[in-house]
Amino acid sequence: MTLKTLLGAAVSTLALTTGAWAQTEIQWWHAHSGRLGELVDEIASGFNASQGDYVVTPSHKGNYSETLNAGIAAFRAGEQPQLLQVFEVGTATMMAAGGAIKPVYELMEASGIDWDPDAYIGAVKGYYTTADGRMLSMPFNSSTPVLWVNRDALAAAGLDPDMDLSTWEQVETALDALKAAGHACPLTTAWQSWIHLENLSAYHNVPFATQENGFAGLDTELTLNGPVQVKHIQAMGDWARDGKFIYNGRRNEGGASFRAGECAMFTESSAGYAGIKSEAAFDFGVRPLPYWAEVAGAPQNTIIGGASLWVMAGHDDAEYAGTAAFLNYLSSPEVQAKWHQDTGYLPITKAAGELTREQGFYDANPGTDIAVIQMTANEPTANSKGLRLGSFDQIRGIIDEELEAVWAGDKDAQAALDSAVERGNQLLRRFEQANQ
Repeated sequence: MTLKTLLGAAVSTLALTTGAWAQTEIQWWHAHSGRLGELVDEIASGFNASQGDYVVTPSHKGNYSETLNAGIAAFRAGEQPQLLQVFEVGTATMMAAGGAIKPVYELMEASGIDWDPDAYIGAVKGYYTTADGRMLSMPFNSSTPVLWVNRDALAAAGLDPDMDLSTWEQVETALDALKAAGHACPLTTAWQSWIHLENLSAYHNVPFATQENGFAGLDTELTLNGPVQVKHIQAMGDWARDGKFIYNGRRNEGGASFRAGECAMFTESSAGYAGIKSEAAFDFGVRPLPYWAEVAGAPQNTIIGGASLWVMAGHDDAEYAGTAAFLNYLSSPEVQAKWHQDTGYLPITKAAGELTREQGFYDANPGTDIAVIQMTANEPTANSKGLRLGSFDQIRGIIDEELEAVWAGDKDAQAALDSAVERGNQLLRRFEQANQ
């Protein structure tokens, strides 16, 4: 081999290696594990294969609270990722973080990408926008609660698996029959505060807090101890006493019991679809979240849970260009439709929902469009557009403690919710004072 050939080969090798080195890395910290974590990896791999300038590296950082805390700690140490997944109750905290974030609308405007913020579903993006409608973070995994049912368990209790379960009154009838038939777990739940207080309030168009649930100002106060909330929590407390509602934990511990066929009905996120579909060895169905028929105006609309992606400050132009390109890819109809169909999370764009319907997914999987219908059936009100409360992760912890006292029979609903309001308002005042 001649010297010229050797030099040519060396130059070619160097060019290839340099090209690989030249890829800009985008770190994406998230809270998804199990099947959802695998699907996150698929999205990143799809983007990485679609171009050669950037590589997205997803990293699981624990549950939602742990991921938020990891991001805060990393920013203080100057080691923050480009993208941080933050659950919806952390929105006010991130908004107050000031220099720690780069608003998505600024990122996308600077990128030169043809990006339309109006392409996103209003009930989803509204949670993450400023008062004048500018998007602060990118909606990603948005869900809303539904009622999952074990159709086989209903049939075994002598019930019609297709029976109407639209109202809590009808659910109570089913619980009575399941209990009488000897079922050990007629009903369980995940995320008790989110479903049975936050969404309960929105669905019945009653305030969870003043100042439009925190959207209109930091001087908000909790009002989750009103008549509708007390009625519902007391009913669940009575069901717990009678063995018709089985409490399994604050997060999604009840999911394992439902997927194993141990519980007949289960209130959980629409995103439970991925795990239930892959694990349940029984005939299951999904129904709208029940409402109390005696409450005038119900049902209104439910509100979202899940999380959005926040762009962290302190990165260079190349990293931001890659981040913008990835968020644009993430929002594409094809990627969003697949994510929606695989997981049960809402499609964050109108086009993704339309593509899903065109592909026949809703026809082939009855009930999978319930979450979308439930969120968009009515124009959101001041009581039903969502929550934006400071220190809300800690407030949820307080609510969990008080609800657990009801389930255990140590408090009635009124006393427990009154205590939750008093304790939670103390945290709201501290947050207000710290962010004036």
